[in-house]
Amino acid sequence: MTTRGTKATRRATWLAIVVLIWIVAITWRLISLQVLRHAEFRAESDGQVLKLVEIGAPRGGIYDRHGRPLALTVPVDSVSVNPAQAPEPQIAAGILSPILGLNQPEVETKLKEAARANRRFLWIERKVSFDKTQRLRGLKLGWIQLQPDSSRVYPNGGLAAHVVGSVDHLEHGDSGLEQSLGNELKGKPGSAVMVRDVVQRGVDSRLRSAPLPGKNITLTIDERLQYVAERELANAVTKSGSTSGSVVAMNPENGEILALASFPGFDANRPPRSTKELELRMNHAVSVPFEPGSVFKIVTLTAALETTKLRPDTIIPCGGGVINLFGRVIHDHDAYAALSMADVLAKSSNIGAIQIGLKVGPQNMLDYVRRFGFGRRTELPLPAESPGKVRDLRAWGKTSLGSVAMGHEISTTTTQLAQAVAVIANGGRLVKPRLILSRQRPGGKVEAEPIETPRPVIRAETAITMRQLMEGVVLHGTGASARLTGYTSGGKTGTAQIYDPVCRCYTHRYNASFAGFAPVVKPAVVVVVTINGAAMYGATIAAPVFREVATTALRLLDVPKDLPDVPPPQEESPVRANDLAIADLGSPAAVLPEPGIPNRGAALELWGPRVPDFYGKTVKAVMQESAGLGLPVELMGTGIVRAQAPEAGSILPRGERVRIQFAR
Repeated sequence: MTTRGTKATRRATWLAIVVLIWIVAITWRLISLQVLRHAEFRAESDGQVLKLVEIGAPRGGIYDRHGRPLALTVPVDSVSVNPAQAPEPQIAAGILSPILGLNQPEVETKLKEAARANRRFLWIERKVSFDKTQRLRGLKLGWIQLQPDSSRVYPNGGLAAHVVGSVDHLEHGDSGLEQSLGNELKGKPGSAVMVRDVVQRGVDSRLRSAPLPGKNITLTIDERLQYVAERELANAVTKSGSTSGSVVAMNPENGEILALASFPGFDANRPPRSTKELELRMNHAVSVPFEPGSVFKIVTLTAALETTKLRPDTIIPCGGGVINLFGRVIHDHDAYAALSMADVLAKSSNIGAIQIGLKVGPQNMLDYVRRFGFGRRTELPLPAESPGKVRDLRAWGKTSLGSVAMGHEISTTTTQLAQAVAVIANGGRLVKPRLILSRQRPGGKVEAEPIETPRPVIRAETAITMRQLMEGVVLHGTGASARLTGYTSGGKTGTAQIYDPVCRCYTHRYNASFAGFAPVVKPAVVVVVTINGAAMYGATIAAPVFREVATTALRLLDVPKDLPDVPPPQEESPVRANDLAIADLGSPAAVLPEPGIPNRGAALELWGPRVPDFYGKTVKAVMQESAGLGLPVELMGTGIVRAQAPEAGSILPRGERVRIQFAR
């Protein structure tokens, strides 16, 4: 072989080797790209082209018992921009701000910051109204993006707001049923894959999983009765200068709550903007316990009927309005020598209730307190429900039995009181209050709320007797303001002094309440009214609210009337509406006076000067004014006057002093 042939062969061999290496390299590269690192590059590619989008599930609606909407979710749009595509921040803000009603400098600042950070997405405004989005669509500007969104709407604003609750900007419940039933209402979101072009605009999409809508919740609430309850409660609290209040209307047979009102109220469509507005969302009917006062005497008398030989006509000694209970001197609001047990309830005698409580005994009394459901949550599906407070016997003092007998040293909620009155109204059974009628996913099966079987806690004959005694409160006792036109009714008034933990004393502001039912023979509705921080009796301020709410409830429930439409005539000498359960020690001056009526709590015949208003004054100012009037005073604490007894305008019994409590 020639030299030239050998060189040619060698060159061909090297060329073949190079080609082979090139082929191997290309093959390896292809294998690496297409096989070994396929998933990595596919993910990177998908990340540039595809986007996983969450599809929000429609939040379930909340409806009243007749299907009227209380909370709905409606489709809206939210406005965003791509800062990289938007014009100068000043120009963009000038376009967006007037239409959306936003502060232009703030929008301009947000756009500048997003541009400096190289962001490609910026929310401008969430959940924009239809009119505004239509104006933005009309501009046809590609850098303005309208994202499908949803908004929670409460058609009635503040109606039943404490029950329904509200949501935040992410539609997470922050109060009421929106919070406690949030998992059922919000449903399960779905997802879709969106294909994007080079400027990140969506050009196609495919569904991965469909969203599962939230459940629609139907309540036991009647929107019409709820409106009346809130209206009457607001009027009573506002006109009396009280601080808060609550109303519960309930079917005593099955525990269905027909109305649950709390005051002050709030508009669920408006997010809270301050701590004070957050406080308005406190549900006083379930979350704020209080000492019930004289309304609690129904428990005392029920326990006596079942555990002692006392009967409605048994005469109870009332000691002329004074009793010395283990060194604690307690005064009644009127100087009764003796009363029948029926009149102890009708006239709301504190001494009579204490005497009955002593017959019952502490163990039996505690047993019946618990039988009526006090000290335990009713388990309504509402957040922050309070169980109230019922102390064990080992925590009772010598005089605790007397205090509990007239509704002190125990705390409860308005809902618990409604549950307790229902025991008497339904024949002796403890029913569980209900707020939910049913649940249903759109297009799905209706899930009726299970009903717990009520358990007997008192004898049926005892319940019937107590209904008659409570009717007596309305007919010839302190509850005359609760009389209904066309229906019989029964109930109990209550006025309890409010304990101030700061000065560690009972003040002269009151929890005024009325708890009752109608009609008497077969009660169809129980209504409990509580007004906190009142300066009036429960008979004066709470009973009229009961009257209006109960009358409306009976009409809506189509209950046949059991009386003529003409109201029964007033008695010639009606009982005073004084139902105050005096918690303070000693002085009968703690009794709340009525306008134009001398303070009869002391059972004295001689009367002294009229008491001035010392509230908010310093010790020096009180001393100067009382000295100028020749008025004897008893000073307690330091700071400024927070409470006084008797109240301003009362006539001071001669020989008595004005007791003044100071606090900082």
